[in-house]
Amino acid sequence: MVDLLKLTAELVDIPSVSHGERAVTDYLEAVLAPVPWLSLTRVGENLVARTELGRSSRLLLAGHTDTVPANGNEQARIDGDVLWGLGSCDMKSGVAVLLELARTVAEPAVDTTYVFYECEEVDARFNGIERLFRERPDLVEGDAALLAEPTSALVEAGCQGTMRVEVAMNGERAHTARAWKGRNAIHRLAPLLAAVGAYEGRRVTIDGCDFREGLQVVRVAGGVATNVVPDRATVTLNHRFAPDRSPGEAEAHVRSVVGDVDEFEVTDMAVAALPSLRHPLLQAVLAASGGVAYGKLGWTDVARFASRGVPATNFGPGDPSLAHSAGEQVTRSDLETVYGVLRTVLERG
Repeated sequence: MVDLLKLTAELVDIPSVSHGERAVTDYLEAVLAPVPWLSLTRVGENLVARTELGRSSRLLLAGHTDTVPANGNEQARIDGDVLWGLGSCDMKSGVAVLLELARTVAEPAVDTTYVFYECEEVDARFNGIERLFRERPDLVEGDAALLAEPTSALVEAGCQGTMRVEVAMNGERAHTARAWKGRNAIHRLAPLLAAVGAYEGRRVTIDGCDFREGLQVVRVAGGVATNVVPDRATVTLNHRFAPDRSPGEAEAHVRSVVGDVDEFEVTDMAVAALPSLRHPLLQAVLAASGGVAYGKLGWTDVARFASRGVPATNFGPGDPSLAHSAGEQVTRSDLETVYGVLRTVLERG
C-alpha cells in the first residue's frame, strides 16, 4: 500500500476548485488507465472505473474531486501524521482511499464501481453524480453505495434534508421625522426573529442514528434610505430537517414557527435520506468499522442514491467539522482506518 497521507498531499497540490477539476481528473485517469481489471469511462470531468467480474452484487464507492475556493491553504503540508491543505478533509483524502483501492484490489468479492465526480460543492445543476444519472445511468447502477465524505472514519448514515425559505414583510414608506405616518417593515420582522432565535431543534432517533434539526436566519435585507421608514424587509431562513419528514412536512413546520408573514417562498430544497443500513454490504461496512452508526447532520449525495432506491451511507476520513475551514486537515489514522475497512468489505463481500 502506498503512503496514503502522501498520496492525499499529491491530490491537494492539484488545484480543483469547482468547475476546474480537469487536471485532477487527468491525474486519476492516468493512474487507473493501466489497471487491467478496470473499465474506465469519462463523462466530462467525471471518471468512472468499474470491475466486470460477474459477481452477484455491486458496490458503488464515490468521491467528489472539487474543493471550495482556497483560504490561504492551497498547498499541502505534512507534519508528522497530519496533513493540512485545501480539500485534505473534504474530500481528497476520501478520493485517495478510493484511488488506492481501485488500483490494488484486483479480485473483489463484489463487483465495484469507483466514481470520481465533479462539482459537488456548487449548485445542484452542475453536480457530477446527477449528470451521470441523467446521461449515463448505467455507470452508476449498484446494489448499495458509499460516499467517502468526511466522517472521522465513522459511519454516518443517511442525511438530513435542507430547505431555504425567503420570507417578506411589507410596510409603508414615510419620513422618519413623521414615522407614525408609515409602517416599518423591518420592525414587523421582530416576532419572526424572536421565534427563530428561541427555536430549539427537534431531536429524533431513526434506526439507532440521532438527528438534530435546525432553523437559522442566514440573511436579512431591507431599508431604502436612512431617513425613510422601510416598506419592505426580507429574511432568508435555512432549515435542516430529519429524514423522517417529507419536504412538505418540513415546510409546514417552518410556517408554524414563523407565523403570519406577507410572503413565504421555498427557494431551494434537497430531500433527506433515511439511514438504510440494513443492506448486507452496508452492514458489513458498519461491522468492520466498529458497529456504531451516527446520523449525518449535513446533506450529502447519499440522498441522490436513496431517492432512486439505492441504499447508501457516508464513510470517509477527516473531521467533517473542519471541512471548508482554513485549518482543514486529515490524519494518517483516519486514512488507514477507512482504507482497511473498505478493503476488508471488498475482499470478503
